[in-house]
Amino acid sequence: MSDEDPRYLGLAPYLYYADATEALEWLTRVFGFEEKVRYVDASGEVFQATVVAGAVDIQLNGVGEGYWEGKGVDGPVGQLNVVYVDDVDSQYERVCEAVGEQVEVTRPQNQPYGARLFTVQDVGGNSWAFWQWVSDTVELPAGWQEIRPEDQ
Repeated sequence: MSDEDPRYLGLAPYLYYADATEALEWLTRVFGFEEKVRYVDASGEVFQATVVAGAVDIQLNGVGEGYWEGKGVDGPVGQLNVVYVDDVDSQYERVCEAVGEQVEVTRPQNQPYGARLFTVQDVGGNSWAFWQWVSDTVELPAGWQEIRPEDQ
């Protein structure tokens, strides 16, 4: 084993869906992600696919209806996918127009750490935040602090 630091080449979310065909259609229609490739079974249903958001590949995997129940949970838990955009308000409008009243979409809000973002849950229960950097100034609440490795 080498003492060198690892050479990271990237990171790709790998998301599970009971119906990957539906998820692929939803993610491309609602978020505007670009389909890169899909793999289908004999009946034409997607079991694996890749979509692209900017320069990032997002992997989709079809696990079937009983997958989460077999794990003892209702759906994906503890994960938030952050997508960086250059105009969060226009992305918010796009998503709201695409989902109508069917899906809850939080309104864009400025955060004390310099981001403006909104969140939405997709058809498979995965959480997404669309995030725009709006300020280099951080305004933390009283008693909070920013610590960077070079400060320690």
